[in-house]
Amino acid sequence: MINKGNAEHYVWGAGCDGWHLVKNSELSIIHERMAAGTSEVQHFHRTSRQFFFVLSGILTLEINGKRESLHAQQGIEVSPGTSHQVINETDMDVEFLVISQPPSHEDRVLVLP
Repeated sequence: MINKGNAEHYVWGAGCDGWHLVKNSELSIIHERMAAGTSEVQHFHRTSRQFFFVLSGILTLEINGKRESLHAQQGIEVSPGTSHQVINETDMDVEFLVISQPPSHEDRVLVLP
């Protein structure tokens, strides 16, 4: 059994957290927490397909220049080659799952402004 208490943990960005719930060569499932007012950089993945599913709070995804706000129990798929960025525009933490197939950590290309 896996949970946030025993999962491999890492810190990213400005005080954001990730917990690897599944981490193998075929699939990645990460429970992430983004602090209020934080964001990641715009990027895309060459081969990885991702699905973001909000557990609590409101997550904004900018996908190919268009912003979508996702609330708890809502999700969205991001296809390979699609420029995207996750943003927490609120004053509260947001928690979500990001499911990547294949895993995306070695397949990340930054989009320059």
